[in-house]
This record gives sequence, C-alpha cells and structure tokens, in this order.
Amino acid sequence: MQNTKTDVLVIGAGPSGSVAAAIIKKAGYDVTIVEKLQFPRFVIGESLLPRCMEALEEAGFLNAVKAKGFQEKFGAKFVKDGMICDYFFADQFTKGYSWTWQVPRAEFDLTLATCCEEMGIPLHYETTVTDIKFNGSDSVTTVVDKDGNASTIEAKFIVDGSGYGRVIPKLFNLDKPSSLPGRKALFCHMRDEKRLTVHEPNRITIVTHKPGVWIWVIPFSSGITSVGYVGHPEFFAQYEGNNTEVYDQLIQDEPYLAERFKDAEKIFDTRVLESWSSTTDKFYGEGFVLTGNVTEFLDPIFSSGVTLATVSSQNAAHLVIRKLKGEEINWEKEYMEPVMQGVNTFRTYVNSWYDGTLDKIFFAKKQDEEIKKKICSVLAGYVWDLENPFVKRSSYEVHKLARILDMRQIIDEEAGA
Repeated sequence: MQNTKTDVLVIGAGPSGSVAAAIIKKAGYDVTIVEKLQFPRFVIGESLLPRCMEALEEAGFLNAVKAKGFQEKFGAKFVKDGMICDYFFADQFTKGYSWTWQVPRAEFDLTLATCCEEMGIPLHYETTVTDIKFNGSDSVTTVVDKDGNASTIEAKFIVDGSGYGRVIPKLFNLDKPSSLPGRKALFCHMRDEKRLTVHEPNRITIVTHKPGVWIWVIPFSSGITSVGYVGHPEFFAQYEGNNTEVYDQLIQDEPYLAERFKDAEKIFDTRVLESWSSTTDKFYGEGFVLTGNVTEFLDPIFSSGVTLATVSSQNAAHLVIRKLKGEEINWEKEYMEPVMQGVNTFRTYVNSWYDGTLDKIFFAKKQDEEIKKKICSVLAGYVWDLENPFVKRSSYEVHKLARILDMRQIIDEEAGA
C-alpha cells in the first residue's frame, strides 16, 4: 500500500477546504487535499455574501474568480404580496466589502480548487476517506481511489471541510440532529429570457410565497437563473405529479414569477434537497478541526453557507499554522466560540424569518435607516461584528424591534379609527 506524508491533510475541495489549504500552503507548509467527487460537480449555495470576500482574498483566489465574469451582487431584495424591501450592501453598518458574486457553484468551486493545484497543492479527486487513526495530533488516513486502490496519508493535522459528507463526524459518531426543523427545497436552473422585462439589478430576490414557504431567485451572468422553493415537506405534498410537474405548478402559483418563467427552458431536471440541517457537539479534537458545513449547516435563507464555510476555514487555517509552529491553542475559545457566534447570529435570523418576525421588520411602513444598516450588515455576512447590537444581542434586538413595530401599528390603527 502506497504511503505519503504531508503536514496537513484537507478533506474536501469545496470553498471551505480550498480556503484552508491555500492559507496553510502560503504559510510554507505541505498540504494535501482529497475530494470524494470529481469536479466540476453541482451543489447549491449560489449567492455569496460580502464577508466571504475577505477569506477569498487572503487565500489568493479573488483574481481567478474575477476572471470568470460571474454576476456581481450588490444586495438583496425581499418581496411579499407586492411589497418590496431592498437592502444594499453599500449601506451596511460594518466596514468591509460592499459586493460579492452570484455563482454557479460547479464552476466557482472548480476555480478555487484549481487555484490550489496551481499553488502546488496535490489534489486527489474521486478519493474517499475510509479510516483515520490518530496518535496524538498525528494521524494516518486510509483513502481509496476510484479504481479501488487503497493508500495511506500521514499528517500532522487534519482539516475536515467535507461538507455534507461529514467525514470525521461520521467516522467517530459525532453527529447530532440540528435544532432546526426539517425542510425541503425544490429547485432548477432556467434560461431567463425575460429577465430584462423586470427590474432585476445585481442582487438576489427572495419571495415570500406563503407562510413558511419562500423562493430564491438568483440570476447568473450567463442568462441562466436559479429558482428554488423552500418549505416544510407537507407543503410540497399538496401537489400531485413528479418533481418537475410540481415545480411547474408552483411557478404558476406565484404571481411574481409566473409570467417571467412561463415555458422557460430548464437546464436540468428539477432537483430536490431535504433534511440538510445537522451539527456536532465539538468542532475540533486532538489532531483535527471541522470547518464549513461539517460544523453546522442551517438553512439556505440568507445564503450563510459559503460565508460560514470560508470564514471558519480562514480562522481554522491560522490556528493550524500556529499549532504546527508549536503553540498551544485554546480551540474552545479561539475556534469553537467564534464559529458559534456566527452560527447563532444567523440562527436568530433564520428562526425569525420562518416565524414571521422578520416580515414585520422588512415590510414595515416606516423603517429606521440606522437600524436597517445594522441588519444589512448581518445580511452581508458580518455576523462577527460585536459593535453591531443586531449581532451581539441578535435575538433580543430583533424581537424588541418587532414588538415596537407591533405597538406602532396598533397606535396608527387607533389613530386612523
């Protein structure tokens, strides 16, 4: 059996793994990446947030991504019953990037992975991790390639960025259910020939279809648009037919989309994703750290996935570098707590979206512009800015604001009566 040695083994070549690998490589350490699939491969999470740009920049990926000509994204639009709420990242409270991209993930992820290879990082596609044995921080990982050939990789540390594959949590029985209820997404890419007939600047559009059911509309620079419905499985069960037939009915049931996507060409068969939320008790252990979706994936709303993936791996990479230099790392304080800060802030907004609290805020008749800027920072992914009260005390501030708006509406109605 062939055996190789490396300083750091990275599992997964998605944005999380690629960012960690590149930063560690730039610090002068040997890195090897193993990836179960062959790139390019399809995955959702197509609308990025500005905060992830800082991680992409440090990894050295920005120029390569810019060269792809992806759709630039400057904000988010929320639509409900004819009402519109716009958030423009340039207006955010937190200093940072005011734009990002909307990307077909197959091409985007391949771009990042290719950058890693160009940096001299060995990347083994179609290679599956079957076993890991730790001896302190050192490890021996057994992998099997597409032809069934097994080999081992000795490493001083492992970064698990395997996404939904959740390699280390599954191997060591670390998985536990998420606190979020199970939801389902039905989605497709369509040729958006009527895009110019609607007011469609560079942003994602999120449509409230029914209580607890929403739609993403993500235009790409190619003229193709990603459209997906998200809700409880029971909602979709009301419709008869196969996935494509149900999807077509849903498009026609939504006035905001019906004319634009009527008879639109589908680029691939309608796809389904469900029961995606999962987590684990610890995001680290002796000899490994979990990054991205391996830590916790919440929900597609607010497009938090790639941001949590890249920022967690950016942080993890710096800690791994310090570990390799012989420093003692307080993984709980320096890694687990910051990751959970971001996750829990997004969790507040996810829960508040589904219970209708954010509807009151987004579609209020009178919005405080300073408060809107603070919420905009969260929507831009700056969920680690503790100077922002809507980050530091996210649940308290969101629900307090909703109560104030409720009282204001009652007062207005009484005055009108």
